[in-house]
Amino acid sequence: MNRALTLDDCVLAGIALAAGLLVAFLSRTLLRWLAKHAKRTRWSGDDVIVDALRTVVPWAAIAGGGAAAAAVLPLTRTVQHTVNQCLTVLLIFVVTVSAARVVAGLVQSVTSSRSGVAGSATIFVNITRVLVLAIGFLVVLQTLGISIAPMLTALGVGGLAVALALQDTLANLFAGIHILASKTVQPGDYIKLSSGEEGYVEDINWRQTTVRNLSNNLVVIPNGQLAKTNMTNFMRPEQQLTILVQVGVAYDSDLEHVERVTKEVVTEVMTEITGAVPDHEPAVRFHTFGDSRIGFTVILGVGEFSDQYRIKHEFIKRLHRRYRAEGIRIPAPARTVSLQQGAAVIPQQRTGGTGGIGGTGGIGGTGGTGDGIAPDAGLGGGRPI
Repeated sequence: MNRALTLDDCVLAGIALAAGLLVAFLSRTLLRWLAKHAKRTRWSGDDVIVDALRTVVPWAAIAGGGAAAAAVLPLTRTVQHTVNQCLTVLLIFVVTVSAARVVAGLVQSVTSSRSGVAGSATIFVNITRVLVLAIGFLVVLQTLGISIAPMLTALGVGGLAVALALQDTLANLFAGIHILASKTVQPGDYIKLSSGEEGYVEDINWRQTTVRNLSNNLVVIPNGQLAKTNMTNFMRPEQQLTILVQVGVAYDSDLEHVERVTKEVVTEVMTEITGAVPDHEPAVRFHTFGDSRIGFTVILGVGEFSDQYRIKHEFIKRLHRRYRAEGIRIPAPARTVSLQQGAAVIPQQRTGGTGGIGGTGGIGGTGGTGDGIAPDAGLGGGRPI
């Protein structure tokens, strides 16, 4: 301390701290008002920026007031330097955390507003957040006078050992980046893997992809496995798709009438059922002369994959009711089974007679005598069972 502390020094330091606190309070009030107006805009990026400023500006005002108070007080050069370093580190820390929040929020806002980019994929958000925090940490070390060159060298040498030890983890990381960059899978897509797993993609992070199936269970798939397996994406290249329903009518049906009635039912389902495509053109295609029916395919349009179950349900109910009203039969498969004449024999009664058991075409033969076996006896018959 170069000189003794006086009352004026304390008053000036108190005024500096009070001014910093007052600026912090006023700025926070102003930014709260701006946040209310930012929520009314369509762009979500301004909400992120204002929210970050609500953290940075008050702390910057407090740090500025503390620096001004330290400058007024008769402190030694060492103490003054220490105080300035502490305030600088505090300000860098607040700015770094706020910048990481802003960058991550902007990345999230951009990805969620574009259909070709992963809207809820946390992998990009996490990478940007870690990069900003790492840069802020290096700036803090440089401010404290710690050389970061040896640290970077050590990290470069140790990074090779870490990469060898974490091959699977890094493979999943780069596989996730490749999946998102190639736009083959995005959160919200319905996918089915060749191994049988299927469902809606919930999220793609640095290690794994989370899929929610129709039973509302989560399936966790490593990114490396997802990148190597065969996969069907039911949302690409577009979300709408068509489904096929197989129907059959009796041979005595008027096919023109059947086609007209079926198309009317399709139009009714497409316009009344949620999830259907109202502008879908009804399509009926006859294709098979079956054993007991004429088979045809009905093509329905659905908005997205899970809508097909509800639409099939309503279509089959309404088509069945309409066919009954119109007298159109949907025959059940019929099979005619007959027993071929075999070599099995049946013993006759000891009292001879003029015939065996049964008659012509029945069970038995043409006659029998005494203790003998009826000639030509066996399982015969031309009458189908």
